[in-house]
This record gives sequence, C-alpha cells and structure tokens, in this order.
Amino acid sequence: MVRLALTYLAVILIVQIMRSIKRFYVRRFANNTSRNMRHMLYNSLVNMGKDELEKENLGAVMTKAIADVDTCVEGMRKFTTEVFDTGVVLAAYLGLLFYYDWRLALLSCIFTPIAYFIAGRLKARITRYNAEYKKSAGRLNNATMDRISNAVTYRIFSSEPNRDLAYEAHLTDYEKRAVSANLWENTMQPIYNIIAMCGAVLIIYFGAKNVLGTGWTSWNIAAFTTFLSAFVKMALKSSKAAKLFNSVQKAQVSWARIKPLMKEYVEPDTRTSLDFTQPATLMASDLSLRRPGSPPILKNISFSASPGQIIGVTGPIACGKSTLGKAFIGEVPYEGSIYLKERELSTLTDYERSKLISYMGHEPELLSDSIEENIRLGEQKSITPYLQAVCFNEETAQMPQGASTSVGSSGIRLSGGQQARTALARTLYNAQHVLILDDPLSAVDRRTELAIFKNLRLLAKDKIVILISHRLYLFPVLDKVLFLNGGSGVFSTHQELMRENAAYAQLYNAQIAQMAGGEDNA
Repeated sequence: MVRLALTYLAVILIVQIMRSIKRFYVRRFANNTSRNMRHMLYNSLVNMGKDELEKENLGAVMTKAIADVDTCVEGMRKFTTEVFDTGVVLAAYLGLLFYYDWRLALLSCIFTPIAYFIAGRLKARITRYNAEYKKSAGRLNNATMDRISNAVTYRIFSSEPNRDLAYEAHLTDYEKRAVSANLWENTMQPIYNIIAMCGAVLIIYFGAKNVLGTGWTSWNIAAFTTFLSAFVKMALKSSKAAKLFNSVQKAQVSWARIKPLMKEYVEPDTRTSLDFTQPATLMASDLSLRRPGSPPILKNISFSASPGQIIGVTGPIACGKSTLGKAFIGEVPYEGSIYLKERELSTLTDYERSKLISYMGHEPELLSDSIEENIRLGEQKSITPYLQAVCFNEETAQMPQGASTSVGSSGIRLSGGQQARTALARTLYNAQHVLILDDPLSAVDRRTELAIFKNLRLLAKDKIVILISHRLYLFPVLDKVLFLNGGSGVFSTHQELMRENAAYAQLYNAQIAQMAGGEDNA
C-alpha cells in the first residue's frame, strides 16, 4: 500500500509539473500570437488606401483590434490547452474503463457524443449571435469616440441630451447582444454535464451485476468504485470539450472579421538610386485628373518649378485645387506625367515619394498629443525655429505647459489658427524637396499670414513650394501662378494673368476690393 501510495503521488507530481510547463508555453504562445496579430492588423490599416480606409468604421476597427484579436487568441489557447488537459486525460480514463469492462465502457459512453452533437448543432446560432454582438460592440465604440471627440460641439449646441439618449440606445443594444452571444455558450455547460453523466445510471445497474457475479465480468466493490469514479471524471472532462466547441465557434466569428486584415508585414523598401541631398526640379505635363467612375476634374494641366520658387494654385470654388495637390501624394490617379528629379512620379516607391514630397492638407489632422509631438513626429531636433517661422512661439510660451501642452482630440483645445500653424510648423520641420501646402493659412489674419509667408521664403529657399489658396493678395509676389477654371488651367505670372485672363483678374480685383472695404469699415 505504501509503494502504491508513493507511486500515485509520484505520478500526480509528474503530471502537475508537465501541466505547469504546458501552461507556461501555451500562454507564451498565446501572447506572441496576440502580439503578431495586432502587428499585422496595424500594418494593414496604416498601409490601406484612402478609399479602403474610409470603409472601415472607427468603432469596428477598435473592436477588431482589441476584442476580436483577444477572442481568436483565447480560442486558440483553450483548444491547445484542452488537447492536453482533456484529450490526454480522456484517453487515459477510456483506457482504464475498457480495461475493467469494455462492453460497459462502450455502453456508458454512448451519451457523450450526444453532448458533442448538440454543441455542433448550436454552431449556427452561436455564430449568428456573436457576429451581431461584435457589430454592436463596434457601433458602441464608435458612439463613444464620437461623444468624446465632439463633446464641446454638442455642449455648445445643447445637443448633449440627444446624444446621451443615442448613446444609451447603443449601450442597451450592446447589452442585449452580449447576453444573447454568451447565453448559449455558458448556460449549456450544465446541460452537457447532465447528458454525459447519464451513463452513470447504466454503470450502477450493470456494474452491480458484475459485483454480484451475474454480469459481463467479475468485480469486487473496489473495481466497481474505481470504474464509476473514472467514468464521472471522464464525463466531466468530455462535457468541457463540448463547451470548447462553442468557444472555438466564437473564435471563428472573430477570425472571419479580421482575416481580411491579416496580411504579412512587408518591410518598406528603402533602396533607391536617387540623390536626396540635391534639390529637385518639377515638371508636370498634360495632367488629367479624375476620380474612378467620374468625369475628368482637370484636363491637360502643365506647369513647372525650380528650387526656390513658390507656385500659387488658385481658382473658383471646386475647381480642382485640392485634387491636384492630392495627386502628388498618390490619393488621386492621374494621366499625363509628373517628373521629379527626372523620374516619373508614378514609378517612385512610397519611400522615395516620402523623401521628395511633404504635404499639408486644408484640414490640420493633428494628433491627440502635445504641440511639440505634433511637430516632431518622433524626430528630436529643436522645434523653436519652426514655431517662430509660423508666428506661434509667443502663444505657446504663454501656455501652462508651453510646447508640451496637449492639443486634445484632433486639436480641439487649439483655435483654428493655432491648429493651422501647428500643422504648418510640422510640415516645415519635416520638409522635403517639394512642399504641397493646401490653404495652410486660411484661419489666420492677414498680418500674421504676411509674416509667415516671409519666413516661408527663407526656410524654403532651396525647395519648391506649391501654395494652393483661394486668398490672392499674396499672389503678386509669387514666382508663378497656376489658375484653374472650368477643368483647364493657365500657367503664367500674376502680372500676365491680370492682363490676359479676365476670369483671374476679376477674381483678384473682387478680393482686393472686398479687403479694402473691410479695412475702411474697420
């Protein structure tokens, strides 16, 4: 008995040590898998085209990046764990039962497949409810982000009660979907246990015959107790396997949602034959721009620029100014040619394009970080010259935390002019050979704009600046002007356009007269 007890303890010790080692490596595997999946999802999102990205709802992206990845990893972890904790143990218990009485073992185990069958039949229901739950979670996340990001706007327009009601509706829907999604998985576990344990009735009946010597084999009471105990443990383990099926089904739902984003990360190709230390020249010929499935926005546009030149681009509202700027960064396809450093723009890699072109859109697109980090973008050189260049150094000095002051969500804590100057400082700080500036100073006053323009001349003396603007009072001092109107463009000097292009002259004179009238009224 002592030897038997010591053997039992030794076996238990070995099994528990193996389980501990297994749990450690399975958990490490799950953590590494989670990390890799999030990396793949992140890289897929940041490398998406604009059209693809606009289809992704922010709340849904958050749900995919957090909840869906966690669900997938947890499903893999549980499956891997149960292969050992359940599969191996089930095999051991079944071996023991067959050793004692193979007929009774077969008979008592016929109920276990029924639990598995029910778990399989619930797949469609669990899949549907979990898919609805994930979509609801995405809507709730999106409503949460909207409520936080636009809190000031809702407060100003006294819309907070309406938004609170809308948020409460999303929250209520989420709660209902969450309950439905988890109901069938978690409430079925006791049912699986009951079904699997039904075999105990047969063991009591036929096992008693074995003890009495009238059954299929001859048992003593110890054999009967051992057989029943082993069956109970096996039944409980097998019912957990049935629940595992449902957990894997949940993971399959999440996997289906994130699978399109699970793309292998490709290291950016930084190989190039271009010399980025030398200034670039720009030549655009016969450009035609159109959105897919739409008529041409601009046709046969041609212009050129050399280092140190500032080229103004203007025209009536919706004439294609911003569209032209976006063609340089690959957001709008074009026909014709754009040559930079004697290379066609469409043949450049993303890396080469980023080392040649800097872009500032008419929306500042600030990070929810400090003024300093919005300008640096991870670089470490001083930002002071660039704050001075955009006439923002005195204002930041008066802020409680200086340049370390947080701009809030999308720059909400800054005024429109401060947002624009922060974005311009960032563009100048990270300036490449060609600067595309789309209405960079529409939110600042005229005197500040003149001062910034003077500094821009100095900072960009060896660069090409494409200044897209609807404010024309600076255009007389620009090197050249591209005037867009009616889908076509005229490239010339301001003076020549004033003499030869009536539409441009009318637009310029109207703005100057309006400015003069405003000054008189002031």
